[in-house]
Amino acid sequence: MDKVIFLFLRRMRAPLLVLIAAYSIAVLGMVLIPGVDAEGRPWHMGFFHAFYFVSYMATTIGFGEIPYAFTDAQRGWTLVSIYLSVIAWLYAIGKILTLLQEPAFKRAVVEQAFARSIRRLHEPFYIVCGFGDTGSLLVRALSRRGIRAVVIDRNPDRINDLELEDLDVYVPGLCADASVSAYLTMAGLSSARCRGVVALTDDDEANLKIAITSKLLNRPLPVICRAETRDVQDNMASFGTDHIINPFDTFGDRLGLALHSPGTHLLFQWLTSVPHTPLSEPLYPPHGKWVLCGYGRFGKAVQKSLSSEGVEAVIIEADPQRTGCVGYCVVGRGTEAETLLAAGIADAVGIVAGTDNDANNLSIVMTAKELNPGLFMVARQNRHDNDSIFRAAGLNLVMHRSEIIAEDILAQLTAPLLPMFLQQARAQSNQWANELVSRISAVTGDMVPEVWTLTLNEYEAPALLHTLAEDDVYLGQVMRDLRERDHLLPCLPLMLQRGNETRLIPAEDVALRSGDRLLFCGKAGAMQRMQRALYNGNVLRYLLTGEERPDGWVWRALKARQ
Repeated sequence: MDKVIFLFLRRMRAPLLVLIAAYSIAVLGMVLIPGVDAEGRPWHMGFFHAFYFVSYMATTIGFGEIPYAFTDAQRGWTLVSIYLSVIAWLYAIGKILTLLQEPAFKRAVVEQAFARSIRRLHEPFYIVCGFGDTGSLLVRALSRRGIRAVVIDRNPDRINDLELEDLDVYVPGLCADASVSAYLTMAGLSSARCRGVVALTDDDEANLKIAITSKLLNRPLPVICRAETRDVQDNMASFGTDHIINPFDTFGDRLGLALHSPGTHLLFQWLTSVPHTPLSEPLYPPHGKWVLCGYGRFGKAVQKSLSSEGVEAVIIEADPQRTGCVGYCVVGRGTEAETLLAAGIADAVGIVAGTDNDANNLSIVMTAKELNPGLFMVARQNRHDNDSIFRAAGLNLVMHRSEIIAEDILAQLTAPLLPMFLQQARAQSNQWANELVSRISAVTGDMVPEVWTLTLNEYEAPALLHTLAEDDVYLGQVMRDLRERDHLLPCLPLMLQRGNETRLIPAEDVALRSGDRLLFCGKAGAMQRMQRALYNGNVLRYLLTGEERPDGWVWRALKARQ
């Protein structure tokens, strides 16, 4: 039985019985008490007429349609019936108001509305568990691309924030613990339209349970999880979690990449950032001695990355024993000038403020800047609402884990070939990366490009597959602009995958084959125009031959008569 109906019937059992008893007593009295007709003869109401009279009398609608005037006995019983029914209704209405305020009933109503909204979704969607800084960034980015999402978060304030978000598509939200299997099922875990689960809560154990539940209840479903400790990360990987994101390791890896190959780092930044935002400037971190404040999970990841590039890092840590800081370690927070001077800030080339406190991190970089104005400054930002003060600090690089996680997940969900491309791009030279960055900026301008994956199959490119069965089609031909056939779309092919073979930056004269997977980046709108051409046979024919053939039987019949 539906929860709302069940709770209503259970809570309203006594009031309903009281109402039934009051009506029964009133009706029975009106039937038994005799009246007189217009000629003075005795008469009795039938049960139907008595129930009819009591119904409009008890609801205070008024009197009418009474065939004969009441006797004093009937009027007396009517008075009794009035007070009896009014008391019964007051009792019932009070119970109804109490029920409407009852947390369990309100919860049941919300869950019923949420489940109904999930059933009404006819497009593919992702379940996003956690709507904090990371979840809100991801949902907003998915919404801009027209991709549906369903949100579960245990914090009611975050669900309220979701309702106030100005999103391009409707996003259902439920205030609940996403690690409970019943709520994941309610959110559509078993639905054929569910395309994946993303666990972004701030609790590693909850993310682990979400991943386990998702894999047990729907094993083929892709699961992407956030993990900030190595133990949880290994545990998630042990039972087949598809993608695990550790923001600290990711940032440390990116910082090492910037030291080793600035062009490749810039390429990574451009292709993984949220689309339609300004392009970032290239970074050139200096080689030399660095000062690292904070040796927690973030500090360890950065220190490992710096060491792999042969960069010396002096560590400042308030509690070396707890964090496992071995060897030379300056004891302190780094917010004091004497601690920074003891770490050798005067002859350092860079500083990393990596504590879990935003105020301390800002204090560290500001104090260090006064002691050594030429420092390359890196700081960890823990809270999204501190964006303005971190921007005002004039830092060279800010580690915002929410943005790192959201950008990584967005790449996984919207462009499955992008991680493979980035992995192969790391093996290329810095000069190769610089040339590709120049080509991207020439195509997309000053904004972060859209990145998308195209698979040549019946679902994504039916018109192209039909044409390939009869003739060859080349990559440059499908990149033509349907609005100006002689011009190419503002996009750039990044990779072609054919079976086990991959080709970076394929040429326009490459002949396409069924089953090919292509990775593109380009301006907003280029993807939609390309998809329309590959799906619509008439549009594709126009791009390939320049022929405009009328569509529909009426236009074909008119042309045949000409």
